[in-house]
Amino acid sequence: MNRDEFYMARALELAAEAGVADEVPVGALVVQGDTVIGEGYNQPISGCDPTAHAEIVALRQAAATLGNYRLTGCDLYVTIEPCTMCVGAMIHARIQRICFGAKEPRAGALTSQLQLMDNSHFNHSIEWQGQVLEQQCSELISEFFRRKRSR
Repeated sequence: MNRDEFYMARALELAAEAGVADEVPVGALVVQGDTVIGEGYNQPISGCDPTAHAEIVALRQAAATLGNYRLTGCDLYVTIEPCTMCVGAMIHARIQRICFGAKEPRAGALTSQLQLMDNSHFNHSIEWQGQVLEQQCSELISEFFRRKRSR
């Protein structure tokens, strides 16, 4: 298992926690070097907070851990391709690299619907890698919505 797969496996564990809470199962973590400094999973329903996506929760925790809203040199792992809001927050936080699992065909902002990192007008650019443990990430989301529809 390589580094990306190792951290994505943890993001999948977090996503499963969201599913148990009846939230869309997305998990995220922020890594600095070899240390996880922030973790989160989707909580918009339980938190009555439309911004409580897994990535935002992880970014907030990481910023609190460092005592700084700039997360320079940090990588963010998330089980699904981030949306526009989350990519924007990562730009402001100065995330170094995004690693995601499954593509998000409806709202993905790196490759699926928008290609935000292809725009040169941002004051920060983020490297990204998609499709890490893609099948597991995709299956977790698909199974969640299958169960929802069958209820």
